[in-house]
Amino acid sequence: MVDDPTQILRERGLQVTAQRLAVLRAVSRRPHGTADAIAEDVRAEIGAISRQAVYDALGVLAEKGIIRRIQPAGSPARYEDRVGDNHHHLICRSCGKMVDVDCVVGDTPCLSVADASGFRIDEAEVIFWGTCPNCLSAQK
Repeated sequence: MVDDPTQILRERGLQVTAQRLAVLRAVSRRPHGTADAIAEDVRAEIGAISRQAVYDALGVLAEKGIIRRIQPAGSPARYEDRVGDNHHHLICRSCGKMVDVDCVVGDTPCLSVADASGFRIDEAEVIFWGTCPNCLSAQK
């Protein structure tokens, strides 16, 4: 999680609210959590909060680059507080577990393409799909 969530909210021009702070803490505690899972954690921490308020907080925090929204195909959006390093993800097709994968190619990871069509590329989003070790051992 960010070192001082209050400071980072202010630096990004956001009002510091109990809801935003609780959402940031929930995202930190539950990397790759869905909005519903994060809302559950936030409710456990601060009490009543609408699902829409959690979605709104997640949206503005992602828009400001404080958290990252990941949208795997066929899966609900997930959120994490690891931002700014262009890492990627592995997802288990059986149980849905998601883990981070560091990209180790050069200083600007994984941003070289054969033809950029005039684009200046600043981010790559790669999702690897497979079966996690737990699901593999359960299949034996």
